[in-house]
Amino acid sequence: MDPAKAIPKRPPIGIIGVPVETGASERGAAMGPAALRTAGLVECFNDLGWEVVDHGDVTLGPAGRPPVRSATPAQRTQQVAAMVRDLADQTYALTKQGAVPITLGGDHSLAMGSVSGVARHFREKGGELFVLWLDAHADFNTPATSRTGNLHGMATAYLCGEPGFETLMGAAQPVIDRRNLILFGSRSLDREERALLEARGIQVIDMRLIDELGVPALMRRLLAEIAGRNGRIHVSLDVDFLDPGLAPGVGTPVPGGVTYREAHLVMEMLCDSGLVAALDLVELNPFFDERGKTARLLVELTGSLFGRQIIHHAPRRADAVRPE
Repeated sequence: MDPAKAIPKRPPIGIIGVPVETGASERGAAMGPAALRTAGLVECFNDLGWEVVDHGDVTLGPAGRPPVRSATPAQRTQQVAAMVRDLADQTYALTKQGAVPITLGGDHSLAMGSVSGVARHFREKGGELFVLWLDAHADFNTPATSRTGNLHGMATAYLCGEPGFETLMGAAQPVIDRRNLILFGSRSLDREERALLEARGIQVIDMRLIDELGVPALMRRLLAEIAGRNGRIHVSLDVDFLDPGLAPGVGTPVPGGVTYREAHLVMEMLCDSGLVAALDLVELNPFFDERGKTARLLVELTGSLFGRQIIHHAPRRADAVRPE
């Protein structure tokens, strides 16, 4: 067999910037997409041999990025809802075309849209989409349980179809099956949020499990489960997944996050799995960063997810990241 014919063609990558911070309380996350581009994200994909198209930033309209403190809660909700609809359409279109959508944030409320679009495509194909939520927080609050009203802390509850979003966001049906949500790296949960996670049976791999069992064992288990169900993974990476000593550029730092090598190993094992269909890079706040340290680290982690290796240990799948 001709080896060239045995290697599937890599899918193209489509980058979408979402300079939105209306789902959060701190200003600055709207600068995240620009910082990631400045840190060399597109060049990273080019160096690894991927075809990449930067589609620019979503159009949020004249009221899309007001100073956070000048917007009323109702206005902020309307802005996030509009962003979610537009972004869902864009990620759906990219995935349907065979591309891998990479969404740059912006606060984590954008995942309500990015995941919705990718999930719509897989529902139409009869497949299952899993969401790997790499985050210090579960973001499983609802309008009834949230203490702040910040929508970036409600994204996973929205995706799982929790009640209370119907009038706010127009959600009527779950975007994903709650069994397909995996919270990885959790270490800061609200009391009501914890009770709801337990009641719903959401899979939570918190930092204690990571400390006790280690990243390799935990990743092998969840990747085997997803592969066994013929699923694909939408990776949603919040900066605060990382320890703030490594990644200070975030508005919600939580001590005790994953180490540099743990983070890279998660990405390397995801790459090896061949199961990744989409990626979010969110909550980068350049206002709190140190000379681009956090933005550069996110670009490095993205490189590991898309095939960069320290040294060549074994053949890697050429289709390691694929939409279908």
